[in-house]
Amino acid sequence: MDRRSFIRTGALGVSGAALAAPAIAQGNITWRMVTTWPKNFPGLGVGAQRLADRITAASGGRLTVQVYSAGELVPPLQSLDAVIDGTAEMSHGAAYYWQNKSPALSFFTGVPYGMTTPELTAWVRFMGGQEIWDEIYDQFGVQGFLSGNTGTQTGGWFRNELKSVEDVKGVRFRTPGLGGRVWEKLGATVTNMAAGEIFQALQSGTLDAAEFVGPYNDLALGFHQVAKNYYVPSFVESGLATELVVDKKKYQELPDDLQAIIRDVSQAEYDQVSADFIANDPRALKTLVEDHGVMVRDFPEDIMEAGAKASIEVVEELRNSDDPLVKKTTESFIEALNLVRTRTERIDSPYVRAREKYLKY
Repeated sequence: MDRRSFIRTGALGVSGAALAAPAIAQGNITWRMVTTWPKNFPGLGVGAQRLADRITAASGGRLTVQVYSAGELVPPLQSLDAVIDGTAEMSHGAAYYWQNKSPALSFFTGVPYGMTTPELTAWVRFMGGQEIWDEIYDQFGVQGFLSGNTGTQTGGWFRNELKSVEDVKGVRFRTPGLGGRVWEKLGATVTNMAAGEIFQALQSGTLDAAEFVGPYNDLALGFHQVAKNYYVPSFVESGLATELVVDKKKYQELPDDLQAIIRDVSQAEYDQVSADFIANDPRALKTLVEDHGVMVRDFPEDIMEAGAKASIEVVEELRNSDDPLVKKTTESFIEALNLVRTRTERIDSPYVRAREKYLKY
C-alpha cells in the first residue's frame, strides 16, 4: 500500500461540511464516528469502517454510521472529546490515548508486561473488567466497547542498534500509554503522536525511535525508510485493544435491538481485527526483511529485565493511587492477571515451545 494514499487523508484539519448535525428521517438515524486512524489504514482504520458498515447493514439502515478518519472532523487525539462534547456520537481509538482523563483507562488498551489478547478478553468479558470500565466512562457520559485487538506488538524502530539499557538513555521515542512511562524510567524521552504524524517526525530527526503496532501497520507507514533496526517483542504492549466509544445517553435512547447490534458488532470486530493482524503481520514482516533489508532484533536481556522492573513500579504507583477508581481498576487487573496467566504459562506457553522445537513441515 502507498503510505501517502492514506496519510494524506489523516492530516489534521476540520471539514466545515462535516459539522452538520446527525440526520433523522422517518425513524432512521445517522451517527458520526470519528477515529484516530488514517483512512484505509490496515487493520485499524479498515476495522473501524467495517464496524460502521456492519452496524448499518445489521440495522437495515435504521442506524447509519458515517466514518470520519483522523483529521476529517476533529484532530485524531481529540476523538474522545468529540463524543463528550457532542460533535460526534461515536469514536474509534485506543483508551490509553486518554490516560490524562484517568490513568485507569490504560488498562483497557494494554499494560506493560500485562495481559495477552485472550487474557484481556477474559478479564473484560468475564472477570469484571467491563463493569469497572463502565464506571470510569460514566464520569464522562460515554460507554466503551472493545472493538479490535492487535495481539502482542513489536517493540519499535530504532535508528541505532541497542546493545544495553544504557543505549536507551536520551532516545527520543514515540510510544504511548503506561508503556511510555516505563520507557521514561529506562531513560528515554517519550512523546505520543497520531499514526499519520510519526513518519515525518522520524524523517526530520525529531524522533530517534518509534513504535506503533507491528509489521502490518508499520510497513504501510513506511518506518523502514528511516530506521532499519526493528526490535521484538514489545514488552509494554502485549495484547493491545482498540475501543468503540458511544455517547451513553444517546445509546440508551436507542431501541434495545439497535443497542444490541452496536454491542455485538463491536465484539465481532474485536475478534475480526485480531485475526486480521495474525494473518497479515507475518506477511508484512517477510516483505520488510526480504524486500527492504530490515534487521529484526531481540531486545538485550538487560532491557527486558529493566522493563519488567519499571512495569512493576508503574502499576504499583497506580495501585497506591489516591483515586479510588484507579486503585479499584488496578487491583481488579492484577487479580485477574495472576489467575489467567496460570493457564497461559502452564498450558499455552509449553505447547508453543514444544511445537517450535519438534514440529517441522
